[in-house]
Amino acid sequence: MLDQKLIRENPTFVEENLSLRGKDYKISHIHELTVKKKEIDIEISSHQSESKKLSKLIAQEIGKSQNNNSPEINNLKKKGNDYRTKISEFEEKQRILDKQIYNEICNLPNFPSKDAPIGKDEGNNVEVKTWGDPLIKDNLKSHWEIGESLNLFDSIKSTKISKSRFISLIGNGARLERALINFMLDMHIKNGYLELMPPALVNSESLTGSGQLPKFSNESFKCSNDDLWLSPTAEVPLTAFHRNELIDPKHLPIKYVAYSPCFRREAGSYGKDTKGLIRLHQFNKVELYWFCDPSKSLEAHKSITSDAESILRELNLPYRLVDICTGDLGFSSSRTFDLEVWLPSSKCYREISSCSNCLDFQARRSSIRTKIEKKNTYLHTLNGSGLAIGRTMAAILENGQQSDGSVKIPDALVPYFGSNSLKTA
Repeated sequence: MLDQKLIRENPTFVEENLSLRGKDYKISHIHELTVKKKEIDIEISSHQSESKKLSKLIAQEIGKSQNNNSPEINNLKKKGNDYRTKISEFEEKQRILDKQIYNEICNLPNFPSKDAPIGKDEGNNVEVKTWGDPLIKDNLKSHWEIGESLNLFDSIKSTKISKSRFISLIGNGARLERALINFMLDMHIKNGYLELMPPALVNSESLTGSGQLPKFSNESFKCSNDDLWLSPTAEVPLTAFHRNELIDPKHLPIKYVAYSPCFRREAGSYGKDTKGLIRLHQFNKVELYWFCDPSKSLEAHKSITSDAESILRELNLPYRLVDICTGDLGFSSSRTFDLEVWLPSSKCYREISSCSNCLDFQARRSSIRTKIEKKNTYLHTLNGSGLAIGRTMAAILENGQQSDGSVKIPDALVPYFGSNSLKTA
């Protein structure tokens, strides 16, 4: 959430920064509301000050007089009641404005970082580096063809259980999924992360705090009888884990890693990636999340990205690092580095992790502070997939495919999977 004071005092600056996202944001209405709110705050403060002075005066008059019901004292009491009535009326207006302003500002995205590439869409993203040697051959199988031939998963039968875009993992497919989850968790725990296993159902306040609501309500699945939603990413409950808290600076940075199932409608993606493991309504993911000192979030962004990269390197999966342009940034992010893994069947890189620095955007929405130089300050939050499990499995199947139809398992994963290859029965 953007700073209300900044919107009130410098609306032009706010509009200019938001326009870097590639569209015009007109905030004159929000600006007017914040100005009215400030005027009411001043009125309340002024009336409260006068009311306190009057209370002291009444106490002094009562102390001097033998008659507590003298005309003078009664007139002062009436004046005091008038102040309290006016304060109450102003506070009601204040509550209404607070809600209006909050709802309006909640729809505004984060400012893009000054260091992010300027651009309108993904075509303007900048490749920073590549790692590994991409497998380039003719007649390579796609991961869903490999999965079907090795009986690793089934999407057809899954439609009987739920609907399209769900998948059931079978035998070694389920075993490989578990191996990847445990491997990733162990790697990140060794790098100093504390493991959490949060609830898969989250309330509206949690989704609002991380930035999914109100803008992306159509992307999530909601329970009809409760204020609960299926979590689209562990980023949501991890943000909410410290909501409304003041965190001791000596505990920063706090680094969490969480495995969770994720649920997304994938609205607007119909017809895309309908086969395989790339774009499902339900998928598993290992998420990395940092709470850190605001002065250290730029370095933290490099660290969280490096930690996600380390998984790809250990699995020997070719990938590239992409600096996301201002027009392609996620709603809550100020700057994002995407990791894209090589998928040989499509001869291209596909996103497998987005590592984002959200600055104080989520912390402000969730009221998460720390104390810096004796002043309560919103801390900074960062998140990144470490990694998306299904897409990692797809990359392993495609990059590890052998001429005899088997798949080589990366050496680092063998102790978790229990074998160095996948073969037909």
